[in-house]
Amino acid sequence: MKNPAIYIMTNRRNGTLYTGVTSDLLKRVWQHKQGSLGGFSAKYKTTLLVYFEQCENMLSAITREKQIKAGSRKKKLQLIEQTNPTWRDLYPDILP
Repeated sequence: MKNPAIYIMTNRRNGTLYTGVTSDLLKRVWQHKQGSLGGFSAKYKTTLLVYFEQCENMLSAITREKQIKAGSRKKKLQLIEQTNPTWRDLYPDILP
């Protein structure tokens, strides 16, 4: 079953941010943590899930991802700190 979501990963508080979209958040975050995605996320070791939003469908998830990516770094930091002011890893929260 698909469960579209957008998410933001980082390597540390106020560190490098990676914004993505997925149909399986649990699997995608695990891939980040394992470093199996390669590219940007592996290079900067973005292994901490600090923000996510569940979306109604994949189209709305992609639209939201583009909206977040188009925003400034300051806006991304504000988005994270509104719901996760301590920048804790939210991965345990999404585990079944």
